[in-house]
Amino acid sequence: MTLASRLILIAALILSIIIPFGYYLLGEKKKGRYKAALATNIFFFFGACIIGSIMMFHGADVQAADAAAQAASNATGLGYIAAALVTGLSCIGGGIAVASAASAALGAISEDSSVLGKSLIFVGLAEGVCLYGLIISFMILGQL
Repeated sequence: MTLASRLILIAALILSIIIPFGYYLLGEKKKGRYKAALATNIFFFFGACIIGSIMMFHGADVQAADAAAQAASNATGLGYIAAALVTGLSCIGGGIAVASAASAALGAISEDSSVLGKSLIFVGLAEGVCLYGLIISFMILGQL
């Protein structure tokens, strides 16, 4: 990748983070703003992923490379993408699970403090999803 394409990719990633947060913080204070901010974030994230994929597989400086070296390079790049997706998606799922389990656990503990141990087990199981994703991403990175 050339320096210009790397700078464009970095700019796209930074904008995919800044624009949704700006929309969320400075937007109208109404009930649907969470969904709109999430939709904006998803749009810009996948847009940046598409731009990055196009730049990564752009054939301008690939034509002079050997086919075997190119296949190894693509496999390495896709391995890094797989590790990032495993970590990201497992942490998103774990965060949703912890949010549900922890709020229910706090409600149950406020009524009866003897259920603390049982409720912490469910919160820990939800956090385990994130740890399993992290372990799998380390296994993927170990194979590269």
